[in-house]
Amino acid sequence: MFCVLSDFNHDRRQVALRRRGANRVFLFSCLALLIGLGGKTNAQTSPSAESPDAPVRLPSVVSNSNDAANVAIADARVADSTTEHWFDGKEPWTWQLLPDGLMYPSYLAGNKEPRLGSQWVHLRNRGWQWDPTLGGRVGLLRFGTMDSILPQGWQWDIEGTALIRMNMEHDNDVDHVDYRAGAPLTTRQGPWEFKFGYYHLSSHLGDEYMARNDTLARINYVRETLAFGAAVRPTENTRLYSEVGWAFYVDGGAQPWEIQFGMEFSSTKPSGRRGDPFFAVNCHLHEETDFSGNLTVQTGWQWRGRSGHLFRIGMQYFNGMSELAQFYNTFEEQIGLGVWYDF
Repeated sequence: MFCVLSDFNHDRRQVALRRRGANRVFLFSCLALLIGLGGKTNAQTSPSAESPDAPVRLPSVVSNSNDAANVAIADARVADSTTEHWFDGKEPWTWQLLPDGLMYPSYLAGNKEPRLGSQWVHLRNRGWQWDPTLGGRVGLLRFGTMDSILPQGWQWDIEGTALIRMNMEHDNDVDHVDYRAGAPLTTRQGPWEFKFGYYHLSSHLGDEYMARNDTLARINYVRETLAFGAAVRPTENTRLYSEVGWAFYVDGGAQPWEIQFGMEFSSTKPSGRRGDPFFAVNCHLHEETDFSGNLTVQTGWQWRGRSGHLFRIGMQYFNGMSELAQFYNTFEEQIGLGVWYDF
């Protein structure tokens, strides 16, 4: 009889403890809910150790100061998600005169692209050469967004450049100069970029070269070309492109068709002082050399400003038929260093 009463009292005590533990959990939950609704404190509790039930998760409470911090973090994430920004198409389009940035940037590894640059290269069997590039491409008129790095819309550009070869083995004599000028119409729609325009290219043999080689023989290489290019960005920093050009007037051995294509990896975000790596490959084929063409590979470090202007330093390897029009039938293999600045 005593054992039965003892077990009965023990069971009553266990039931009372369970009820007491449940009541405590309920009271803690109500208190946390009230605190969360008031938003005046930042409380964080753990489930009661006396409760035999599963742990109870209490609502998290964030103070006003933490709210401001979360807003700042959210703003930073929005500012950092450039890819979503240049795909969403929500920014209004406006007319802009002399806009910053380009819809269709110059190919990083394109040897005939308009830019400021300088390359010091060693040619097999010919020694060191200095290849400066003096030029650039800028926007005249845009109907599109205000973005200077990845704008959307339509834009009319002008370009011009001089491509020079100076012979470092002969007191930096000017051996060759190509002149290029053009006016392309460009557009960017989401990840797609397109270019259609006209450019003139003419080639000139250097006076020092003719004097050193006792010759006046030169070719009157001229191209009046219509070019169409297309590019796509699978990711924000990766670009694939191709371009075809057809010359409606040629001279000096030039033929109508040319094709180039390539890829490049280059961060589109402002880099600050730290900079970012880049890598670019370009293949350029010419009809006058039976489309044998050439291959250019560049890699190095870059710095991009908020205006979209890009400064690069790095190495270049070139293999194939020369990009210098006076020597278009000459094979070159070169390796060297370069600096480049794109507007």
